[in-house]
Amino acid sequence: MKVLQVHNFYQQPGGEDQVYEAERELLLRHGHEVIRYAVNNDAAKDIPALELGIRTVWNRQSYAAIRDVLREQKPDIVHAHNTFPLVSPALHHAAAAEQIPLVQTLHNYRLICAGATLYRKGRVCEDCIRSRTSWPAVRHACYRNSRAATAAAVSMLLLHRAASTWTSRVQQYIALTRFSKEKFVEGGLPENLISVKPNFLSIDPGTGNGRGGYAAFVGRLSEEKGLRTLLEAWRKIPELPLKIAGDGPLRPFVEERIRTLPRVEYLGRSQRDQVLELLRQARFLVFPSEWYEGLPMVIVEALACGTPVVASALGSMPELIQDGVNGHSFEPGNPDSLAACVSAVLGGRDMRKGARLSYERNYTPDRNYEILMNIYGNASSAA
Repeated sequence: MKVLQVHNFYQQPGGEDQVYEAERELLLRHGHEVIRYAVNNDAAKDIPALELGIRTVWNRQSYAAIRDVLREQKPDIVHAHNTFPLVSPALHHAAAAEQIPLVQTLHNYRLICAGATLYRKGRVCEDCIRSRTSWPAVRHACYRNSRAATAAAVSMLLLHRAASTWTSRVQQYIALTRFSKEKFVEGGLPENLISVKPNFLSIDPGTGNGRGGYAAFVGRLSEEKGLRTLLEAWRKIPELPLKIAGDGPLRPFVEERIRTLPRVEYLGRSQRDQVLELLRQARFLVFPSEWYEGLPMVIVEALACGTPVVASALGSMPELIQDGVNGHSFEPGNPDSLAACVSAVLGGRDMRKGARLSYERNYTPDRNYEILMNIYGNASSAA
């Protein structure tokens, strides 16, 4: 099979970029030919704001370039990852014009939320799902804190909803969890077009023994990640060290707060091999997120290392973490609930085998490839 992968790289590398590369390697290992069409958001810095807004809705340069690639390469499938803002939905129409089936991975909530996160001012926000117009996003400047930029994103969503781009020019969507699929269906995407396929790890990191005697937090230091809840809870857990790895806008807050928490250590930004070793030796990963996460790679990595996960019971987390099997859950945003959950884990049964089994059943390359081929087959049949 010949696959055209399309991706709009972010200015700051993230999980979507990793998944895009991992799926390319997976396809190559199984003998498929992979062609790449990629752009980088660094280029957006040199585009005037008005022109960038127009390209967000319809990028005629992308349309022409992608049609040229499709005519020359004649792929069997187009697989879109991120297309915002520079590729634009012109991709969908180019694929339809060349009669090539298109699969789109829903890495974030962009098609139902201009800000892509369903999170605003410290809380989960579903205003645009309920309104179906997305105009509340403009009022709140949900994209880049700019009403103009948000208006461009909302215009893209509404115009292509009216043009049936999302329903007639995509043969299959890939949601990362059942929870996210339900949200997209609430937002108007047809249920029969959405398949569920989780992320996976290209390389098995191997299991650790968890004898480091600490809990670990790994992730972006930002409001939605629940760091305020985490550090407040650790005032009530003096017996267990906590190691924090990551960087982001809340770094000054973290550095200031841990001065009064002697059992908490801030490691700064860490390389992936350092993160994996941190996870292998941790008693558990603590994941206090307060927004609807997709499928965080750090959770998959922790489970692969045989490390249980203590997670907030929000969004897809109850789907991923089963209490007493591969971790425990607590009430999001509640430090007392988190502290009680940690105490239960410390006094409970060993869950390392359960964590590793969760990885082996759900997140290996072989399992992922099987699901991906079924999705490609369904897309080809529907074209």
